[in-house]
Amino acid sequence: MSTELKTLLGGQIPEKAAALKAFAKEHGNKSLGEVTIAQCLGGARGVKCMTWETSLLDAEEGIRFRGHTIPDLQEKMAGPTGGEPTPEALLWLLFSSEIPTQAQSAALTADLHERAAKLPAHVETMIRAFPKGMHPMTQFSSAILAMQTESQFAKAYSEGVSKSEYWETTYEDILNCIACLPEIAALIYRCTYHDGIVAKADPSLDYSANFARMLGYDDPEFDELMRMYLVIHSDHEGGNASAHATHLVGSTLSDPYLSLSGGMNALAGPLHGLANQEVLKWIQDLKAKLTSEGKEVNKETITEFAWETLNAGRVIPGYGHAVLRKTDPRYMAQREFALKYMADDELFEVVSTIYEVMPGVLTEHGKTKNPYPNVDSHSGVLLWKYGFTECEYYTVLFGVSRAYGALSQLFWDRALSFPLERPKSVTPQWLMEYAKNN
Repeated sequence: MSTELKTLLGGQIPEKAAALKAFAKEHGNKSLGEVTIAQCLGGARGVKCMTWETSLLDAEEGIRFRGHTIPDLQEKMAGPTGGEPTPEALLWLLFSSEIPTQAQSAALTADLHERAAKLPAHVETMIRAFPKGMHPMTQFSSAILAMQTESQFAKAYSEGVSKSEYWETTYEDILNCIACLPEIAALIYRCTYHDGIVAKADPSLDYSANFARMLGYDDPEFDELMRMYLVIHSDHEGGNASAHATHLVGSTLSDPYLSLSGGMNALAGPLHGLANQEVLKWIQDLKAKLTSEGKEVNKETITEFAWETLNAGRVIPGYGHAVLRKTDPRYMAQREFALKYMADDELFEVVSTIYEVMPGVLTEHGKTKNPYPNVDSHSGVLLWKYGFTECEYYTVLFGVSRAYGALSQLFWDRALSFPLERPKSVTPQWLMEYAKNN
């Protein structure tokens, strides 16, 4: 089992903890700005009140992973075929803030393969016993929760481990969890939609290609799609629901399995991880309606359908973003993939035409702060191209990816002894009285 990354992190922790402590002592009383009543009532949106090591979302630039943009990663961390970066290379970066060498990335791949062989037997038995019709995300969250029986952190904590050593067993739990996610996710997919047979792990392949084989796909293009999908969906700073829920649960010193399961329950919500499914449905509804009316799918008819959606009081799925004020770079990464591998695909042509007209429609509508596409606007179409048509399952793929970012941060939460998260709430009556007096 590779120890290079763990040794590297063990050396980083004391220096980082000391620097953070000194910074807090010198600057802790400086204000980051006032919280408004609107922010208090609006889900704390935009309130700067938590730190997140692994990524930062800029309104104009998009996501940066440890300071690196998606194009940066594609240039500096090319995968095994010279194409998309692998999730395990990204994991090294998220943990350590360092771009791994090819050898370091390969060693981490081998480490994850070794750990994956330890999936508890009772987890597979449970998945196979789930009732038909149970939502894949319910299965996924439950299976992660069931893996908690293997938690090294929970065992060490019960035995009185020193606080300064929390990070070590947290690290072991995180890597063991991430290593087992492909088999868990593949079991859910094969049992829910197919014959229940999952291909054996292939240690000669990287994380994404091995996951693809377990799902039942043996296409180098699909391997590339999985690499890109898992990397670009992995982290999105700490304020999004799944990352924040994982962090919040972890702040109670719950182990990584309990914490990630909580995050996956947040991801399963319609306002978070289900958006890619809703985008695909909207596109298919558009095509079906226009076909039934004998109309072509073009700029004019898409514009007409968009206005029908908006005038009915509904939103255009896949457009708009809480933070971004330009086209999501994750959308552009997927678009470039599509232009390379499926430029003539019918659904991609529809997505491209929507991209041409929708910002203008939403700008004219006037109720959208960001009229540009986000990551969800494209991913479902890419999966559909390769025959991955089980839309309800798409969020599980998102969950496998999001584990990378949320758990990398959980490691640093534990290593730097971040406190229990406990914001102060006030009642509506308190707010009204405050507003009256101020």
